[in-house]
Amino acid sequence: MKHAFIFDMDGVIVDSNPTHKIALKQFCTEHGYDLSENDLREKIYGRTNRDWLLNLFGALDEHTIRKYADEKEALFRKLYTDIKPVSGLIPFLDELNALKISRAIATSAPRANVDFTLQKTNTERYFETILDDSFVTEGKPNPQIYLKSAKALNFDPSNCIVIEDSLSGVRAGKRAGCKVVGITTTHTREELKETDFVIDDFQGLDPKSLISILY
Repeated sequence: MKHAFIFDMDGVIVDSNPTHKIALKQFCTEHGYDLSENDLREKIYGRTNRDWLLNLFGALDEHTIRKYADEKEALFRKLYTDIKPVSGLIPFLDELNALKISRAIATSAPRANVDFTLQKTNTERYFETILDDSFVTEGKPNPQIYLKSAKALNFDPSNCIVIEDSLSGVRAGKRAGCKVVGITTTHTREELKETDFVIDDFQGLDPKSLISILY
């Protein structure tokens, strides 16, 4: 196939942001920060732990960044017990397999969360190419992770379809030169207006039809 798919993870593979929100609020309260909805939307969602921690707390040394990130993500994994794939995802991935369409995961999450998510949803078998936060020096909305993902798949970014839920991720995909499909797990259709196409979930979504719409 001439096109490849690149999936964000949180909000795309799983609708995990409600649990992330709970974990973030608990973590921030414990560390004396009053987390607002605007903070979540503009400073956190879609970003690496390093980036959002610096966004909220200002200058932190590397030891503290790692300590805070590990603490928050361990809390998230403890809280996230009702984990399941976004509706329609598995049939969509099965169709990608049948069509031999290349795909990757490109996420701002740490590898521990990736392994946790894929194992709990039994989706490891669908993704041979995975880029987590350790692959980038600049997090979303910087396009680095999508440029690297396209290169790992051996595709030009213009032939890659990114599926994203966060505004920072949408901007990253667009800046990389990819087509971007927004999914409304985190933001409304109106908020995702910068995307090339918007879906609510993967129910009834056909890869070939989606490619024909985008190209």
